[in-house]
Amino acid sequence: MHLEVVSPEAVLFSSKVDSISVPGTGGEFQMLNNHAAIVSTLKAGTVKIHVHTQEHLNLDDLHGKIVSQADDDKILTIAIQSGTIEMKDNKAIILVD
Repeated sequence: MHLEVVSPEAVLFSSKVDSISVPGTGGEFQMLNNHAAIVSTLKAGTVKIHVHTQEHLNLDDLHGKIVSQADDDKILTIAIQSGTIEMKDNKAIILVD
């Protein structure tokens, strides 16, 4: 699936990913490839982005907002205050504050 993480200032992330875990207002949930269409609000917490490899990513361009998890370099994390996620046609867009 393709994921974009967008803030008011910039596109923070745009790449193919294996899965996403997000802090929904009703609890944390995960989305995999071909997930059903969904729109949900997000609360303060950590978005976990599971990638197959980081070879095609340049994390330096993200100015430290998205970082590799210390014990697993295939998991990237970003702390958010709130946001919205939309998943449709195997593309997820997360709008963050």
